Amino acid sequence: MKFRSIFLFSILVLSVITGCKEEKTLPIYGERHTQETKLANGEIKVDTIYKTIPDWEFLNQDSVLINQKTFENKVYIADFFFTSCSTICPIMHRNMKTIYDEFKNNDDLMFLSHTIDFKYDKPSRLKTYAQKLGVDTKKWQFAYGSKEKVYTIAEKDYLVAANEDSTARDGYIHQGFFILIDKQRRIRGAYDGTNDEQVEKLRKDLPILLKEK
Repeated sequence: MKFRSIFLFSILVLSVITGCKEEKTLPIYGERHTQETKLANGEIKVDTIYKTIPDWEFLNQDSVLINQKTFENKVYIADFFFTSCSTICPIMHRNMKTIYDEFKNNDDLMFLSHTIDFKYDKPSRLKTYAQKLGVDTKKWQFAYGSKEKVYTIAEKDYLVAANEDSTARDGYIHQGFFILIDKQRRIRGAYDGTNDEQVEKLRKDLPILLKEK
């Protein structure tokens, strides 16, 4: 199965191109359109409307419903994984943990990991996983939802692939990207969580986005 990853590949290429110079702001990714508004003086104001992550609701590791309000006015990093993954997930979350450890005292940043294993990764299992990882789950939330909801938001909104695959080693196949979301729910970057250079790029990009007003 081929991943629909042209969009994310373009982000990685752009990251390489722009990585050689100091960045003042991060680009905004995803579909966009213009919206015209007629002002009181008759002038036409044209605004660019960017793709945003839509409203969602999942159970977290404590069996508590979380939604976008949980992350309101926060920058957050999202990813998709499953607890029994023996391939890329351990690498991803080892690398994510380094980012977490560095920025865990920054109140403007949170982490969100969606499990794609709707069969076994119930909240109690996610809680055990978080405890083994050694993270504060108020800062790093782990989300469980139905197959339809999780796979749809992964592919349609975060623009990463997540699927069941009986031929795969662990029964699932997914991309190991860390998706950087700003306080307006817009995608500001995608980083290969298994690639040390990309993780380092994320580490350097975070302060830029966190300073953005």
